[in-house]
Amino acid sequence: MELFGSSLESIYLTTLVVSAACMVLYILFGDIVDGVVEGVSFINPILILAFITFTSASGYLLELLTGVNSWLIGGIAAIVALLFTILFNVFILIPLSSSEESLVYTEDSLKGRMGRVILTIPEDGFGEVVIEGNSGTIAKSAVSLENECIKDGTEVLIIDVQKGVVYVTPHTREHLYS
Repeated sequence: MELFGSSLESIYLTTLVVSAACMVLYILFGDIVDGVVEGVSFINPILILAFITFTSASGYLLELLTGVNSWLIGGIAAIVALLFTILFNVFILIPLSSSEESLVYTEDSLKGRMGRVILTIPEDGFGEVVIEGNSGTIAKSAVSLENECIKDGTEVLIIDVQKGVVYVTPHTREHLYS
């Protein structure tokens, strides 16, 4: 069957190449597109591109390998694409979007955590503290809460965080029991 003077195989193949190229561009420049469609939460461009890619790929393969009616091939290709797009969303996109959030920390989440001084904190000056956790190792500028000198290697307790600087106090086992 022909459509617009071209065979359906060539239309499916052209659509496949164009949608795959658009998907690569979306991966590179997706933040711009996300900003444009930010107010419309039900539109997910990657799912639309995936559906078009899956439809054109399955339509091309079915046209090439079978002698079934072209209308039936279009319907089968759409059903296959819908199924693959749903699986792609459920098993790849949703887990990726939730895992991204789990690695993020806020300044408030640092309060009350333990750290270790890696650059001595002088009186009325700045040093550096390293905080280790499940999300990785974080190094932050630090100031002594009581304006005292804290030597490197000292365990400290983070009391407050202001403008990216942690306010710390030396932590000893005695503080735990008093």
